[in-house]
Amino acid sequence: MLGNGLKSLCTIGLIGILTVGSATADSTKTQSIVDERGTTVQVPVEPKRIAAISYFATDVAFALGIKPVATTYMAAGRDPDFLLGMTKQIKQIGQRAKPNLELLSEAKPDIIVAMRRYTIGNAEQLQKIAPYVAYNMELLSESDREISQLAKILGKPERGDELNVAFSQHLAEYSAKAPKNVHPRFQIMWAGDTPWSFHTENTTASIVAALGGDNIAGSMRPGGPFGVELSLEAMLEKDPEVIFVYDSGPDRPHENNPIWQQLSAVKNGRVFYVADHWVETNGPIAREIVLREAAHYLYPDTFPKVDVRAEAAKLIPSDIQ
Repeated sequence: MLGNGLKSLCTIGLIGILTVGSATADSTKTQSIVDERGTTVQVPVEPKRIAAISYFATDVAFALGIKPVATTYMAAGRDPDFLLGMTKQIKQIGQRAKPNLELLSEAKPDIIVAMRRYTIGNAEQLQKIAPYVAYNMELLSESDREISQLAKILGKPERGDELNVAFSQHLAEYSAKAPKNVHPRFQIMWAGDTPWSFHTENTTASIVAALGGDNIAGSMRPGGPFGVELSLEAMLEKDPEVIFVYDSGPDRPHENNPIWQQLSAVKNGRVFYVADHWVETNGPIAREIVLREAAHYLYPDTFPKVDVRAEAAKLIPSDIQ
């Protein structure tokens, strides 16, 4: 027979074994989600090792107080201010349009969160590395849903909902404060000989339009792309008063066209070369900062200049900074 002391030790040991078994079981539990491919994916419950193909998942994770294990970049060696430069602490797995799958595999993620249009062609290879979830990350109408679902996947659904409610309130506040009956013509574009410009439904353009801007690229055609090529001749005809250029580097061929100098925005010094958060705006940090910057660029006498890092520091929990 076992003595009382030995019985107690055995009981404690058994509880310990059951506890370890339970923890192990929890770590292997999955949840079923449907991503924006319409694909059902089994993902871990509260994954710990997140890999981001695009900055969206990095943005959401940081806002939730989580550090991903891997991320792509927009431009090599550029660690964006809207993420407080913290991406330099994370494994870099290549440019967002061509992630290095070998480096991704080395990061041993338990979930991959990716931009759909850049990864749908290699979805099968990604899925072999870890469960792969794809989002469009293109339209403001998709942003809340994408943030909400990813926050739920990462185990912080309430915080995801809070971030969405806060942004909706801030957008309404800034829109209400913007001058009335003033609708600056604007354009958001990639640099190029024939610039690719973004329709109003695109996230960044939607924010600028909500502040009273009038987008010269207009609205999307039903089922059409979220952008359109506008020649310099077409730009001159529509004559934007404010131009936002996605800054992908020193190559700016549009500036070599003599028409460029004839545009009102150029003449009046209202061309703004904007940073990575203007390109990937669907995350909670990026869209809040774009809202503040866009308000200042449209109405500099009404809204103050924005310190991007200071704003980001308010949105990223201090314990991971």
